[in-house]
Amino acid sequence: MIEAQDLTKEFNGETVLRGINLQVKEGEIFGYLGPNGAGKTTTMRIILGLLRPTSGRALVFGKELVDNDDLRRRVGVLLENDGLYEHLSAYENLSYYAKLYSVPYMKEKTNNLLDFVGLSDRQNDRVGVFSKGMKRRLALARSIIHDPEVLFYDEPSAGLDPEAQKMVRDLILRLAREKGRTIFLNSHDLDEVQRVCSKIAILQRGEIKGYDTIENLMRKFSKPSVEIVLTDEKEAEKALDLLDSLDFVSECERDGLRITVITKGEKTSTILGVLMTDGIRVEEVKKVTKSLEDIYLNIVRQSEEKM
Repeated sequence: MIEAQDLTKEFNGETVLRGINLQVKEGEIFGYLGPNGAGKTTTMRIILGLLRPTSGRALVFGKELVDNDDLRRRVGVLLENDGLYEHLSAYENLSYYAKLYSVPYMKEKTNNLLDFVGLSDRQNDRVGVFSKGMKRRLALARSIIHDPEVLFYDEPSAGLDPEAQKMVRDLILRLAREKGRTIFLNSHDLDEVQRVCSKIAILQRGEIKGYDTIENLMRKFSKPSVEIVLTDEKEAEKALDLLDSLDFVSECERDGLRITVITKGEKTSTILGVLMTDGIRVEEVKKVTKSLEDIYLNIVRQSEEKM
């Protein structure tokens, strides 16, 4: 549905994108991650045909969107600006965009969308009095008023409180699961991406440094880790010395009664058995699963060290 082929972009002699290659399949929620200034919005604007690349190609439905009005009608967009008119009501805003796109059954479609984003009871209220979260929900409705197949969202939850972030996140999931939309999501909100995306790309200084499903990236960058909690200081010291001496333990770190062990693939039960055999009492033992934040920071730091 979406493809970038060796995409590069220069501004005033400075290269901001360096050979971007990616593919987004139908029905996927694709997360495009990176710090501010990494080139996320530039990539999206090139794919949308709002900027021309210095070299390479950006395709949607197998074609470039530049000067292709028929394809543009099959795409929905939500950039930094909500694209709403604050002096109009929620219903009037959606009706206005429905008319622009010549949406059939406009009244029914507008009412259905207001219900979908949870704003039916506020449809006659002027948008200028809405909270930021309500405006964002209405903006999501505005982006799908014409039934697009592909959606491009640039930081849809930026600046929202946690409750509003969850509402927006839930709406994005519903768009993919219930309506089968393909979604390209620009974000630096790692928690949001981990909750909604199936595949991601991590962009750093205009280059993709990680590109795969979240599960595969976690397997690739996460070392097998176990966290052990001991009963007292002496037990913790004894356990640390013992674990440090084991061949299958590559790294050990103690913080009070808590010891984090990085193994060479051994099971948690093996470590627990060794400790119990030596008479060490264990309060708690559990596997440590790295979050997307850990993976992201690992990739970004590695790329910075190579520069």
